[in-house]
Amino acid sequence: MTEKILIVDDEVDILKMVDFNLRSAGFATLQALTGKDALRIARAETPDLILLDLMLPDIQGTDVCRQLKSENGTREIPVIMVTARGEEIDRVVGFELGAEDYVVKPFSPRELVLRVKALLKRSHRTTPEERPQTETLTFGEITVDQSRHRVVVGDREPQLTALEFRLLSTFIKRRGRVQSRERLLDDVWGIDVEVTTRTVDTHVKRLREKLGEAGRFIETVRGVGYRFAESPNGSNA
Repeated sequence: MTEKILIVDDEVDILKMVDFNLRSAGFATLQALTGKDALRIARAETPDLILLDLMLPDIQGTDVCRQLKSENGTREIPVIMVTARGEEIDRVVGFELGAEDYVVKPFSPRELVLRVKALLKRSHRTTPEERPQTETLTFGEITVDQSRHRVVVGDREPQLTALEFRLLSTFIKRRGRVQSRERLLDDVWGIDVEVTTRTVDTHVKRLREKLGEAGRFIETVRGVGYRFAESPNGSNA
C-alpha cells in the first residue's frame, strides 16, 4: 500500500517541489497551505507522515503539532518540522511537542526524501509483518506492550509519542548499560540530527515527566549519556 505524506507549507513553489520529489519516490501526497487545512486533512485522511512548516499564515506550525499530538486519531502520525529559521529554540520546542525530526530551509530534496523514508521505516506505523511481535517488556511498575504500542506505569497509561515509546523500549532492553547520546540517535532516531545533545536530552526529559516516579530509573551519566537502572529495586552500581 502506497504511503501518504501530508505536505503543509504556504509557499506554493516549495509545496510543488516537495510534492514532485515525494511522488517521484513513490509516495502519495496530500497538500495544505494553512494550519487549519492541515488539521482537517490529517483528521480525515490519517496520513502516514506529515511535513509541517512552522511558519503558516493562520496557525503556527507548533500549535498545529500540539493539536495533532494531543488527539487520539493523529497522535501517532510522525511529524517532520520544516522551517526557514535555524535557531535551536524552534527545533527544541517542536521536539517537546512530539515532532520526530526537522529540516531547515533551504534543504536538499534528496535529503528530505531520505529523512522521510528513514522515519517511516522506524515508525511503528508499518506493515503487520514489520511490527514488533507480541513481546512485552516489564520493569518494576512499567509494562511496555510492543505489539499494541501501549505503556502502563502502575495504574496509569501515559501517552507516549512513537519516538518516546522507542526510547523507553531501548532503555529497558539495555538496562544497566550506559547509552551515549550518539548511540541513541543512531538506534532510536535512525538518522543524523544536528542538535544531537539537546535533541536527546529534550526527549529524555519529557519521557521522565510522563513516567512520573518511574522516571527515576533513567539515570544521567554526566558527560556521556544515560543509563537505565539494572534492577527496579537496586542501583546501577
